[in-house]
Amino acid sequence: MTLKDQITEDMKTAMRAKDAPRLLTIRGLLAACKQREVDERIVLDDAAVIAIVDKLIKQRKDSISQFGAAGRTDLVDKETAELQVLEAYLPQRLGADDIAAEVQAIVAELGATGPGDMGKVMAAVKARLAGKADMGLVSAAVKQALAR
Repeated sequence: MTLKDQITEDMKTAMRAKDAPRLLTIRGLLAACKQREVDERIVLDDAAVIAIVDKLIKQRKDSISQFGAAGRTDLVDKETAELQVLEAYLPQRLGADDIAAEVQAIVAELGATGPGDMGKVMAAVKARLAGKADMGLVSAAVKQALAR
């Protein structure tokens, strides 16, 4: 079963359980997937769905920080609940040590030597770790590896 099929099944389960907040989040995710399919005239594979989930998670995290700064705990709670639903669709994430090891291996493969090679390294890292790691942590690991 593809990830998109699993999300559709979870939507049906949320409908049956009358779980409105979960249903709203899952419908938003499916709408984002459908929008991309229509815009690009493609059928999304699991990697593309994971990329969409990552984007939605990043949006939720940004919203949580903004609402927290504004003192809107009601909206923080709503966004946090949505974040938890979305995170269930991500594969197991790599830890900081694993990310650093992967980055070191890629830097060695490419022969990158300094900050000027960051774009080349990030392109390779993004291709290899897409969906498996938080890209914010990856970027920090690349900067650290190239600063040596």
